[in-house]
Order: sequence, then C-alpha cells, then structure tokens
Amino acid sequence: MSSMLPEEGEHLTTGWEDDLAPADSLVRQAVLAHVSWARALTAAARGEFSEGPSWCAGRGGGVSALLNWAIVTSPPRDWEQTVGQLWAAYPEGVSSIVISPFPTPDLTTHGLALVGHPPLMFRPPSTVTPAPSTPLDVREATTEQHLQDAERVLVEGYPMPDMADLPPGDFYRPDVVDEPTKVFVGYDGDTPVATAAAHSAAGVTVVENVAVLATARGQGAGAALTWAATTAWPDQGAVLIASDDGQPVYERLGYLRIERWTCWVRP
Repeated sequence: MSSMLPEEGEHLTTGWEDDLAPADSLVRQAVLAHVSWARALTAAARGEFSEGPSWCAGRGGGVSALLNWAIVTSPPRDWEQTVGQLWAAYPEGVSSIVISPFPTPDLTTHGLALVGHPPLMFRPPSTVTPAPSTPLDVREATTEQHLQDAERVLVEGYPMPDMADLPPGDFYRPDVVDEPTKVFVGYDGDTPVATAAAHSAAGVTVVENVAVLATARGQGAGAALTWAATTAWPDQGAVLIASDDGQPVYERLGYLRIERWTCWVRP
C-alpha cells in the first residue's frame, strides 16, 4: 500500500481547482452551470456580479431573492469569512438566495434562514422517455411579448409576489434569451399559463424557473414545459434543483437524484 501514498509536496486533486475541467465530475458541471445561469440573469438585469475564492454573488438590481443568487462554488476553508463576503455583496434591505452544494454549518447567527436541502437532479442525454402530452401550445419565447408572458406566469405561478410591482419585462429582458439561454411559454389558446427556462453551460443544460398558473395545474403543463427546457439542447444532459412538488414530475421525465444541496435565504 505504500506505493499509493502521495509523495511529499504532491498536490492531491480535490475536484474544485480553478483550472480543472468542468467535466471532472457531474456535481462540478452543475455548480459551474448554475454560476453561469446566475451571471446571465445578472447581466440581463443590468446588475452586478461579484466573485470570491469560494463564492459568487449576482445582484439583479431588485429586492426579490430570485433576482439575487449567491452560490458557494467550492468548499470554504472559513465559513465565517465566506458568509461575511457574501453578506457584503448585497446592500441592506435586499434579499438573496444562498445555494451551497456542500454541507454548511448553522448560518442562522449570520441572519440567514434555512430553506431546505433540495436535491440536485440529473437527466443523462441517453435517457429515453416519451414526450409528455399536453393540450398547450408550447412556444420558445422569441419576442418581447413572449418574454413578458413568461415573466407574468413566473411572477403569478411561482409565485414571486415581491416582483409583482415591477414593470413588465424588467426580469426577462430581450437579451436574456441571447445564447445560451432559452425561455419557453405554454399557451392555452392565447393565454399564457406555464413557463420554464433553459441555460447551457459547462456541458449541461440548467432547467430553471418552471412555473404554472393555478388554473392550469394537474394538466401536465409543468411536465411539458420542463420537457421543452430539458431538450433545448438534446445532446446534453440536464440538471435542476428540485422542489418537493416537482420531484415526481422530474423522475417521470428520466431525472435521477444525485445529492442534496443546501439552500439558505437572506430575508
């Protein structure tokens, strides 16, 4: 066994070195893809994106936590310092979500509230499942009106009440769908009732912002919009952070549970 021991001074790869390929592990791909998603939303909102040794923070310019994503990007050596840096990235009165792929200590003393431990789910590109049937007309949002429709469904269906007073199009601005982001809307006739977004980065597709109006639930709308986002780049695997309600839907689409992440919110 002595031959397996590292030589003195030899670096042992942890999986979180800056120069390591994204595909070193599925979890690394998922982390980097979510960082890219946070950066894209921040840029579209004309906000500020900042990064530190083991974190990133996107500030979209609004008070809603869903406009302000903070992600722990590698295991911190000092949680006290990391949380302090994240805290400093947001002004007083601005809420933010803090997502950690790694187990965290109790952060309530820093003014954060625990949301839960949602699972990271992954759908391999080789997965074969039938496309969910739906009476909805599912369209990719390619116009300003489509994006406003998607935004309204997101605000009302997610729900995101702290965004209800924002001007239409303030969240899904036209340049948010510049590559590599796509937004989809499901219409019942001319009425938008469901939406989802897809973002391509680090070799995988991030599925986010799945929302369905209460009037359209129970009709397969969530599955149909998730499918549209999942297959936006059909040669890639897809990842998402699942809610409790969404997990059965995602499993029927071929998603697998990988591990649980930790989600905190700064109220």
